[in-house]
Amino acid sequence: MRVLALNSSPRTGGQSKTELMLTHLVKGMREAGAEVEVIDLRRKKINFCKGCYTCWTKTPGVCVHKDDMALELYPKWLASDIAVYASPLYYYTVNAQMKAFMERTLPILVPYLRRSQDRTHHPLRSKFPDTVMLSVAGFPDDSVFDALSFWAKKVFGSGGGLLAEIYRPAAESMAYSGKRDTILEAVEQAGKEIATNRCVSPETISRVTQPIADPETIAIMANMAWDAMLDNNMTPAQMEKRGLSYRPKTMEELLAMMTFAFNPRKAAGKQGVIQFNFTGDKPGACFLTIGQDGCTRHTGRAEKPACTVEGPFDVWADIVSDKADAGQMVMEGKTKIEGDAGLMMSFGQ
Repeated sequence: MRVLALNSSPRTGGQSKTELMLTHLVKGMREAGAEVEVIDLRRKKINFCKGCYTCWTKTPGVCVHKDDMALELYPKWLASDIAVYASPLYYYTVNAQMKAFMERTLPILVPYLRRSQDRTHHPLRSKFPDTVMLSVAGFPDDSVFDALSFWAKKVFGSGGGLLAEIYRPAAESMAYSGKRDTILEAVEQAGKEIATNRCVSPETISRVTQPIADPETIAIMANMAWDAMLDNNMTPAQMEKRGLSYRPKTMEELLAMMTFAFNPRKAAGKQGVIQFNFTGDKPGACFLTIGQDGCTRHTGRAEKPACTVEGPFDVWADIVSDKADAGQMVMEGKTKIEGDAGLMMSFGQ
């Protein structure tokens, strides 16, 4: 099986979640025996379709442009059994780079109009590669892909050629989530299933699209990150390069960070309630409930906490943003932990 995987993300160097997802999908395909070539469209010269119809009339099947699309990519696309279209979601569909590629596949069509099943279409000049759509979006809602999915089914699904749609909401948040590894493992599994069965099971898709956190938490985390970038006058890439972390300014942000980063795999069966009583310039009370299904946050005081933490809010803001070590802060008397201290100290794992 020959697969052409097309990546239209303009970002790279760890910033692209499209590239991250595609890398794991391709890994699964290759492990299942598929021959996969990955093309980064940002590195290619792809002119816009001129709408001249030269490829339909004067030189049937051959584009008038002599760029990377005509000379390299189109022949590889034609020779593929499956084409993977991997694009970030821009305006609820694929981005311009991917759309330009798709529009330049016009030479595969014959100009005549045909009717079948109450639908008008152009006949194919050559076999059309089967399709896998992959996209990522920052919004946490699955519905953000509705327009793209409708379009993909309209373009590629009428003849049964749309093998799979793999969409990851809240992708920008995925890198900081405790569920990142399980999601990427599911993407690899999707690649294996496509190469083996030419489809992806509903169970695997459910694992790929599993919620990272509730939409409110994701919004808090995202807004905190944007505030940090605005405060530092930096882009996301510059923040990451400088190794700058996002420091919570409010109790709500601190709780969101701790619940968002919680990794159930590493909880190792630990359960209990951690009570925080903050002092200093930002006093307040809140608590975390740790269970088998995850970690939830609450304001106020718990009835029977397993562990109680007391200290200035700013100390714990430094701890959760990796600017201070919890154990060191306890030893220096800047905060104290009563009850099951092991529950609190293991939270960093």
